[in-house]
Amino acid sequence: MATAMSVSFGLVSVPVLVSPATESHRVQLHEVHRGDGGRIRRRRVCELDGQEVAYQDVARGVALPDGTTAVLDDVALERLPLATTHVIEVLGFVPAGTVDPISYQRAYYARPADAAAAAERSYEVLVAALARTGLVGVAKTAITSRERLAVLRPRHGVLTVHTVYWPDEIREPGPAPTLPVTDRELELAEMLLTHLKGIDPGDVRDEYAEALDQLVAAVTAGRELEAPAGPREPPQDLMAALEASIRASRRGEGTPR
Repeated sequence: MATAMSVSFGLVSVPVLVSPATESHRVQLHEVHRGDGGRIRRRRVCELDGQEVAYQDVARGVALPDGTTAVLDDVALERLPLATTHVIEVLGFVPAGTVDPISYQRAYYARPADAAAAAERSYEVLVAALARTGLVGVAKTAITSRERLAVLRPRHGVLTVHTVYWPDEIREPGPAPTLPVTDRELELAEMLLTHLKGIDPGDVRDEYAEALDQLVAAVTAGRELEAPAGPREPPQDLMAALEASIRASRRGEGTPR
């Protein structure tokens, strides 16, 4: 379901309808009872009276210092005193490459909400300007009640809104390896990268569903599947492995296992 919002930058406000840009097609694995295969169901039970609670009677709550709970229902949350509740407030524009991909969360499409010529024109100008400059908008918004940072960028002529983690939500990786790299190793690695570049993600098959079908068929037939091959061990001779990989890529064989 689309959510009515507006993109605000400078003195310009563009009404948009925001909806999820992605969906999962993965096969669902349900929790079941190991003994008889019965589905495991989770119930909403109130810890005070022990009664099961219907979904429409479930609200949100915040524990207070005195031990009581402030109950917040949808009506109360709609009155949240937050300027970005129905607004995507653009704070500024930066080069796309300055946003660390690790910060990206969920993607949404923001399409024009108003058929009026002035509203559509503002939308189209914003999308075209982002595409031509290579800039992305850094914004604050509350698409799902909680305020988040977001990045606005064009995709196929449509404005895409990516929620991103706040800087303090991203963990640091720790110290990087310090083993020195030789010039020859780096030269061969760069050569291999050049030979292997050009992959189209759209051509890559998701083989999980096929593998799961094979597993289900084997289990129901009472037979076992052969265990998949494990990951390759790190090469003892890196130079030889790089050179062999380059030769294989030149023959169109890809990286040998």
